[in-house]
Amino acid sequence: MQASENRVPQHVAIIMDGNGRWAKQCGKPRLAGHEAGAETVRCVMNYCRDAGVRYLTLYAFSTENWSRPAEEVSGLMSLLGAFIDRYERELIERRVRLRVIGRREDLSEVLQQALERVERATAGFERQLIIALSYSGRSELVRAVRQIAEQVKRGKLGPEDIGEATIAANLYAPDVPDPDLIIRTSGEMRVSNFLLWQCAYSEFYISPVFWPDFREADFRAALDAYAKRDRRFGGVQATDERETPPC
Repeated sequence: MQASENRVPQHVAIIMDGNGRWAKQCGKPRLAGHEAGAETVRCVMNYCRDAGVRYLTLYAFSTENWSRPAEEVSGLMSLLGAFIDRYERELIERRVRLRVIGRREDLSEVLQQALERVERATAGFERQLIIALSYSGRSELVRAVRQIAEQVKRGKLGPEDIGEATIAANLYAPDVPDPDLIIRTSGEMRVSNFLLWQCAYSEFYISPVFWPDFREADFRAALDAYAKRDRRFGGVQATDERETPPC
């Protein structure tokens, strides 16, 4: 599978939305929607591999999601643990590095240990699966600011030394390039506190499909739309610099 004109994004980030509504539509409990969504994760990992996408970031659980019913949160955490155990070998065999961004200290000790185990086992691989867990874009920026303030306090930085590169270097995964393409499923039109710094020049693609139903044709449509975008990063292309016609 290749996007048109072979313009494949290096980094795709996905806001996986619609599990609950999918479950309601199917007359099933919400957790069934999350279970179906977990299988979609595996499929999308394969789509990215086949398309040549190097980085895949998935918005799995936000800091705001902790306010959901305790039964749903507990089910989600159990599902995540099962996913890690089930696909650890597959990640290693396919040479995919697992990384977690977010406030991992909010997670149970057992889950933290499982994630750290797989992170260590896959640390040397180039292709990356990045899972945002207990994640908040604003919290990430607050954390970066605090780290920079500590460096200033210790005399390692002066206020005049702080720039965009300083902030970027203090984010959760400073070596990962900003997402080229952000996909949101279920038709919602908002960022939901996701990668607020990194999404400055990302291309967005909104799919009407609920996450559990998101398949290869939907992913291909997103890549094809991306390939047709004219990414200017605030500048202009040569074709835009036309002479003004005479009056």
